[in-house]
Amino acid sequence: MNKQKLAENVVDKMMADDAFSQWLGIEVIEIKPGYAKLEMKVRQEMTNGFNVCHGGVTFSLADSALAFASNSYGRVAVAMENNISFMKKVLPNDTLTAETEELSLGRRIGVYNISIKNQKNEQVALFRGTVFRTQEYHFKEDN
Repeated sequence: MNKQKLAENVVDKMMADDAFSQWLGIEVIEIKPGYAKLEMKVRQEMTNGFNVCHGGVTFSLADSALAFASNSYGRVAVAMENNISFMKKVLPNDTLTAETEELSLGRRIGVYNISIKNQKNEQVALFRGTVFRTQEYHFKEDN
């Protein structure tokens, strides 16, 4: 299986089993090995007491992008450490796009930046994630 098809198959499998990303309404826009671009619309039930998007929702979108990008090579990768900086408030009905940048990929560790922008192309958050790449594979034929 070529690398692009593997990346697509892995993300299709992960998304099918990911009830939380489905609940968030995440749509996969683009997948390539080491790269994911996701989109979601902020719903009213995703807001906090200030009527802005709960930070955990934005974090979760970025976390899903990290998971899809880092697993796209076929090896199971799990988060070790994540952090996020919020730069601009997110409101109900905003459409968020999370786009990954693979900074480092080693045998055991991967590091990614995920930029989250709104529908006006304004950066609302920056997420950094580090993953541990296990020796497990998503599909038997990958190893």
